[in-house]
Amino acid sequence: MGKVLVTRRLFDEAVDRLNEHVSVDLNPTDRILTPDELREKLREVDGVMSLVTDRIDSALLDACPKLRIVANVAVGLDNIDLGAATRKGILVTNTPEVLTETTADLTWCLMLAAARRIVEADSFVRDGRFEAWGPRMFLGLDVFGKTLGILGLGRIGRAVARRAAGFGMRILYYDPMDVSGVLAGDLGAEKAPLEKIYAEADFITLHVPLLAETHHLLNADAFAAMKPNCVVVNTSRGPVVDERALIDALRSGTIAGAGLDVFEREPKIDPKLLSMPNVVLAPHIGSASHETRLRMCMMAAENILVALGGERPPNLVNVDAWDRRQQRT
Repeated sequence: MGKVLVTRRLFDEAVDRLNEHVSVDLNPTDRILTPDELREKLREVDGVMSLVTDRIDSALLDACPKLRIVANVAVGLDNIDLGAATRKGILVTNTPEVLTETTADLTWCLMLAAARRIVEADSFVRDGRFEAWGPRMFLGLDVFGKTLGILGLGRIGRAVARRAAGFGMRILYYDPMDVSGVLAGDLGAEKAPLEKIYAEADFITLHVPLLAETHHLLNADAFAAMKPNCVVVNTSRGPVVDERALIDALRSGTIAGAGLDVFEREPKIDPKLLSMPNVVLAPHIGSASHETRLRMCMMAAENILVALGGERPPNLVNVDAWDRRQQRT
């Protein structure tokens, strides 16, 4: 069926599954392939299992005449030039649904940790500074009964909303798509414009894809419109938030805190964020449970095998590319 590149060390089960049917070129380390290395390897393969750290742009695709499928081990596809792949008839797949609940869990971890100052308190104890209970020690923010603003009510946003119901929260959501019928009525989520969410939400969490329309969705004007006790959580993509504006808002007390799993110039993180006690930071681990990451890799492997077997892969994103291939045959 051909040859497949796996760009980083993944789960043995997924590689073994591929090896049953194709020849596998595996990068056995966690080192990210350089653009030149990636280009050289992709010239010789029919498929690639890629990660968000692999930049697959138009120039790279032009240099890979044999490539038939890019199976991204992620939901987001901002690392791939989808338009260029479609024009060349290269199939692109992702791994939806399997990471929904895990990422929603991490969203709540960050929200609670930022609200209750868990990281600060943990460091305080570890440093040996805890000598006695104090009535004003590490005063944080209540979560139960507060207002949660959800920007993007896709699968992950809805999973976050389901958890919010257990905290007795009022839920406001913004989504440019019509998703009014996707939530159970007992959640009581209310669709609202961004201005209303900024003005009324105690917590705002981001679950939008990175598109031209969502780049810097949260900017200086947005932060200025928020409540001073607001906590912002981002587990989507870093550039959805204007990081400099976020830093200014945190330093000035315009908002109370933030929980970040992604960063605008990832993996580079602004040193100012590293020194801020009112920010909880994580290294892009939204889907990082053993069970979920394994399912993601197995799904990507199946997408590759189905595509190289001549069938339409189950998680195909660019349907037009499939139509182009069918027309050629």
